[in-house]
Amino acid sequence: MRTKTLLLTAALSAAGVASSMAQGTVFSVNAVGYVNTTVGPKFSLIANPLTASDNSVNTLFKTGIQGTIPSGFQVFRFGGTPPSFSSASFDDIDGNFLPASVASQALLPGEGVFVRNPSTSPVTITFVGEVSQGTLANTYPKGFSIRASQVPQAGKITDLGFSGVAGDQIFQFDNTKQSYVSSSFDDLSNAWLPAVPNLAVGEGFFLKAAAGGSWNRTFSVNQ
Repeated sequence: MRTKTLLLTAALSAAGVASSMAQGTVFSVNAVGYVNTTVGPKFSLIANPLTASDNSVNTLFKTGIQGTIPSGFQVFRFGGTPPSFSSASFDDIDGNFLPASVASQALLPGEGVFVRNPSTSPVTITFVGEVSQGTLANTYPKGFSIRASQVPQAGKITDLGFSGVAGDQIFQFDNTKQSYVSSSFDDLSNAWLPAVPNLAVGEGFFLKAAAGGSWNRTFSVNQ
């Protein structure tokens, strides 16, 4: 997965945020812009890093994919009680993601989804919207959920405000190898082992939380 970010705010440069954004370019003064996320064939675990006017799966992916959407392109949401996957697939005849019950669901910053690109060529998805600012809370349940940074920043997860507790595990998905890379929080060393997870802009990951909690941070583009 490759990401390219354009954030339309000069303040980001002073905040040191632009340097942490994948291939970032800074203009203007408004905290709005776009993130290009390129996913290869098969499965990828991604996230919507910006708040759009319409955050539904159908709108984000139908209008956000550059070029022709491959027929059968799928978006997999994870959640519910007990948690399970629900999916929407692009129907090139109907011109929408179906079923509507899944396609109409919102994908907000801080959440992640699996996507499946059935073609043999990469697909670029453009997310357009505003950067989340202020006091941010990304709540998560005990057990498995798919999480992501609420702001379009790349870096170590600890630098992005997630500390972890004993028993927490993070599973990142390698699109090239189609397999997971895992890290666990060790309370004895007070560190993630074997290494601190490093997130790309617009990357989702599986979190297996030892207990429910909230990933909190205060963020402003003027910092």
